[in-house]
Amino acid sequence: MSSPIWHPFTQHALSGPPPLIARGEGAWLETADGTRILDAISSWWVITHGHRHPAIVAAIKAQTDALDQVIFAGYTHQPAEDLARGLIGIAPQGLAHVFYSDSGSTSVEVALKMALGYWRNQGKDRSRVIALEHAYHGDTIAAMSAGARGVFNAAYAPLLFDVARLPFPYPGQEAATLAALEAHAKDAAALIVEPLLLGAGGMLTYAPEILAQMAQICARHGTLLIADEVLTGFGRTGSLFACEQAGITPDILCLAKGLTGGALPLAATLCRPEIFQAHYSTDRRYTFFHSSSFTANPIACAAANANLAVWRDEPVRQRIADLAALQAQRLTRFADDRRFSALRRLGTVTALELKTADPGYLASLGPELTRFFATRGLLLRPLGNVIYVLPPYCITAAELDLVYDAISEAAARFG
Repeated sequence: MSSPIWHPFTQHALSGPPPLIARGEGAWLETADGTRILDAISSWWVITHGHRHPAIVAAIKAQTDALDQVIFAGYTHQPAEDLARGLIGIAPQGLAHVFYSDSGSTSVEVALKMALGYWRNQGKDRSRVIALEHAYHGDTIAAMSAGARGVFNAAYAPLLFDVARLPFPYPGQEAATLAALEAHAKDAAALIVEPLLLGAGGMLTYAPEILAQMAQICARHGTLLIADEVLTGFGRTGSLFACEQAGITPDILCLAKGLTGGALPLAATLCRPEIFQAHYSTDRRYTFFHSSSFTANPIACAAANANLAVWRDEPVRQRIADLAALQAQRLTRFADDRRFSALRRLGTVTALELKTADPGYLASLGPELTRFFATRGLLLRPLGNVIYVLPPYCITAAELDLVYDAISEAAARFG
């Protein structure tokens, strides 16, 4: 009997029944029949410390015995209060308010609505959004609008609003990006960027210095800077937040994925005081009109608090540094391999492109590679011909060798 489930980003006409995952621990998943799968992409970039980290699991169990859910409009609870203070304590200095939501995409929706409300509530006509070429910010309407136009959202074009698009700052082409930002920033509401690393756009990287210069241009024109750290936050780029490497504080910061260590869905959008103040009034029309039924779910907040405690009490930063070094070492084996191009690493993330006559996200090579890696007991999901490795921080050197040995084998078969 076939399953009634419609899976995300899955063309069911080309896919067989997916494996039924029954268990996870550390860097490994296990199917119902006992087959082990090495999770080399952190289950879509969310798992940071490893599956079922004991401290996070314990916090979830404890919270279920106290409070499962409560409306967050007009009520609060201690896990949310503690988490907000904890996030402000570790975030780039100057962010002072936290708005909770449920996913990375909704954290971006919140950020864009904050930015538009900020200007409207001051009686200023600034509504244009600026975004980077190749960007991906999620699959809700505003997030899709800020993302690159293409196969992800072509069917939904009538729903999307226009944005000003900056060329991606490839090495040697950064001046064009900055010049385009100068041209658009004067009357724009906000610039939204994925700091240093574009995820679904192909794991593209750019320098911290360029991010710093973009922040300077925004500040000069009064344009709000939104940093979408849904992927890059919580250590992926080598620092707790990617913005740290540029020495900047965005006006609005979006967090999700690793916020709970990947255990439960939760997102947070942090902002500067003046953005909150623009919505603070005895006139109810200035209210920030956004919510979801599960805003600040107590169990999810408890998981996130446990995650912050793991960062505080365990040597997470050393694990990240060690993993970054292991990743760099293993990438060198492909440096002179002509079957690959555009080798790159940022923090704990590596990417390389297997040369093909049919590149891009819809390259037929992508599904073939995914199926091949599955036969080797690996969860790797290339972006077309772009193979990337984005593992949890607990992965070992020997486990990484399994990943890169399979990439070498894939090159021999498909390259």
